[in-house]
Amino acid sequence: MRPRRGRPRDPEAEPRIRRYAVQLLLERGFDGMTVDDVAEAAGVGKATIYRRWASKELLANDALTDLFDLEIPDADTGSLAGDLREVYRTALLFANTERGQALIRLAVTEANRDQRSAQIYRKVLDRRIVLTKEALDRARSRGEPIRDTADPVLMVEWMAGVFVVRALTGRPMPSPEDAESLVDVTLRAVLDGPAGAI
Repeated sequence: MRPRRGRPRDPEAEPRIRRYAVQLLLERGFDGMTVDDVAEAAGVGKATIYRRWASKELLANDALTDLFDLEIPDADTGSLAGDLREVYRTALLFANTERGQALIRLAVTEANRDQRSAQIYRKVLDRRIVLTKEALDRARSRGEPIRDTADPVLMVEWMAGVFVVRALTGRPMPSPEDAESLVDVTLRAVLDGPAGAI
């Protein structure tokens, strides 16, 4: 007898699960998002989720990291100024969407209240720090005058701080047109010589 074949694996299950996990996180926060609800929204069984993610925390972390990578992808334009300009403009476009603002508000409220949520957002920032360090390394290898003191952690945190302060005070987010002036501020901190040299 031929063995019975199991149900074929759904190639769209993972991105669909991530999408609904993010949606429920933004709507309800970390405590309000349950694996049961994600499974129901994504049209899969809980076992399908737990085969891929061992816990709700891992699912939330993976879903948010995936969201950031999609919404704010890495850039490799051939210069540090070009990389920053593209990343900042994309980040500002996202921060000015309803989804982006919901995510920033959620990060501000949840990370301050719940250590598990803080860890999730810390990992998202850590991912961006790694990408920023790679951009600095590429710039150095091209011979750009990057200071030895250029700190990818501060580069990411100062930009994230702008979003957090605007969310806390209710002031409008900087617009995508503000990317140029924000890049100029960053370059003044990381380049030897004038910021416009690149």
